[in-house]
Amino acid sequence: MPAAGAPRYKRPESVLVVVYTSTGKVLLLKRADHPDFWQSVTGSLSWEETAPIEAAVRELQEETGLTVDVRRLRDRQRIHRYPIFPQWRYRYAPGVTENTEHVFTLELPAETALTIHPAEHVEYGWFGFDEAAAKTISWTNREAIQELAREQR
Repeated sequence: MPAAGAPRYKRPESVLVVVYTSTGKVLLLKRADHPDFWQSVTGSLSWEETAPIEAAVRELQEETGLTVDVRRLRDRQRIHRYPIFPQWRYRYAPGVTENTEHVFTLELPAETALTIHPAEHVEYGWFGFDEAAAKTISWTNREAIQELAREQR
C-alpha cells in the first residue's frame, strides 16, 4: 500500500540491467504475466529515487535476490524512449504514453543460483549472447545484449 500522499501512478522512467558472466552467459527472467516474455532485470524508478542507479540496485535485489555494491554496476550511458504498450498505460498518469529507460550492466564471475520474485517471474536461465538476444521481445533489451556481445568477443 502506498504511503499517504504517495503518487498512485508509476513513474515513466525505468532501468534495464543486463546481468552477464565473464564466461559469456546472460541472465534472462521469464515473466509471470506473459509466458513467452523473457527479459533482463527491469523496473520503474520509485518517485523517491533520485538516480537511476538506485533503482538498478533495488531491482536486482527484488528480482534476483542479488545484493550488489553500486560500484559494480556499469552505467552504459544509454537512454531509450519508447511508447508504453496500450495495455499498461493505466498504470501511468493520464496522457503519459512514453517511458524513458536507462541501461546498466553487471558482470558476475560465473552463473549463480538466484531467488526470483514469483509474482513477477516464473523461471530464469543463463543463455549465450546470441540465444539471449533472440529470446527477448524488447528491442532495447536485445540491443543492449548485442552491444555487450560485440564488446566481449
